[in-house]
Amino acid sequence: MNLTITGHHLDVTPAIRGYVEEKMDRVTRHFDQVIDVSVILSVDKLEQKAEANVHVPGKDIYVESIDADMYAALDALADKLDRQILKHKEKSGNVHRESGGVKGQSIEAE
Repeated sequence: MNLTITGHHLDVTPAIRGYVEEKMDRVTRHFDQVIDVSVILSVDKLEQKAEANVHVPGKDIYVESIDADMYAALDALADKLDRQILKHKEKSGNVHRESGGVKGQSIEAE
């Protein structure tokens, strides 16, 4: 997994970088096929914004979170991203299991 952390109007300190890496490890624990993660941290007056763009096979997942505290925004971002990854994993795994695929469907002749 490639992790890119960018700061807009914000210096990315080693503490923030470590916190983001820790939160993004949670994503790979649930879904190990993550190709690339891009995290953008920005500050606009009193709003702390965290955005993540996750590239997985077959889909790009975009999540953003805004809060007064950067660490709270990162926590909310990780929760949202976790839900989206689990949803994608569930959808991608159920393609042929419910109906049994083409081979599992029975053809009734009248």
